[in-house]
Amino acid sequence: MRQLFDFTVVLEPQPEGGFTVRVPALPEVVTEGDTEAEALAMVEEAIRMVLAYRLEHGIEIAADAPPTLRKVTVAA
Repeated sequence: MRQLFDFTVVLEPQPEGGFTVRVPALPEVVTEGDTEAEALAMVEEAIRMVLAYRLEHGIEIAADAPPTLRKVTVAA
């Protein structure tokens, strides 16, 4: 039986273009794509691979951990 998981992903636009994507609940998942759609497709694949590995090896799959977002203003 298939299990369904929901994870928060963080898309970070990069200055040179494209996006980096992280999954706070799965710290080993970091990927990127040239477009937002490509980055999201890449992170879905990375999540599937990590979940398969964790399930196969009996490693706990943590519940979603939404990121704590804070804005910091710094004068230089």
